[in-house]
Amino acid sequence: MDTIAQHDSELEAFIRERSFSPFDRVFQSCGRMWHIRRADMDRLWESMGTDAGGEERLPYWNEVWPSSLALAGWIAEMEDDIRGRKCLDMGCGLGFTALMGRWFGADVTGMDYEPEAVEYARLNAEANGIEGVEWRVEDWRAPTLAPGSFDRIWAGDVMYETSFADPVAEFIRTMLKPEGRAWLAEPGREIFRSLLDVLPAHHLSYRRICSLPVSPLTPQEVPVPVTIWELSRTM
Repeated sequence: MDTIAQHDSELEAFIRERSFSPFDRVFQSCGRMWHIRRADMDRLWESMGTDAGGEERLPYWNEVWPSSLALAGWIAEMEDDIRGRKCLDMGCGLGFTALMGRWFGADVTGMDYEPEAVEYARLNAEANGIEGVEWRVEDWRAPTLAPGSFDRIWAGDVMYETSFADPVAEFIRTMLKPEGRAWLAEPGREIFRSLLDVLPAHHLSYRRICSLPVSPLTPQEVPVPVTIWELSRTM
């Protein structure tokens, strides 16, 4: 059976075994099928009313973005590195990359600012048969996690405002163990440069790991260029 036919067969079997809503994402990544439950976006917008509370409150968490797909691929590449290590998904959204890390044997904590995102992440852990992720509602500006807790931190698409740069950098530096590393995936937004610019002031260095085109789960003509960066503490 060729690769495409095998994928189609696996997808059909996966769908037959489960019940989906119109908002769910069902896709293959890193050697297995994933069923990611999503909220009704119209309901989310209506619940926000006229006071969205700025970019940080917009429901970007309610999607599996190309940056998450690229980050999942990198996590798979780093399977031997993360296995058994304390890892943090610092904007877990629907939980996909946290679940990927746990599937590859990491000791994962998944955090998000929005309580509803964390609830969906829990649902997605159950839907995909993955246990052992610690889910937390956390604000990176006022974390309750213990400093120096994590060997690895990862995140996709966390930079939406320049005001995020300093608190994101400080959170990563504070939460990493001295020899720890953080992996950030971003789709080429100019605003990401504001984070890179402040990293030295927070005693963090960075390097570009790779840049690659990623096809979104919602079809579009041009793939999204995603870059993965690695951050390390300098002191």
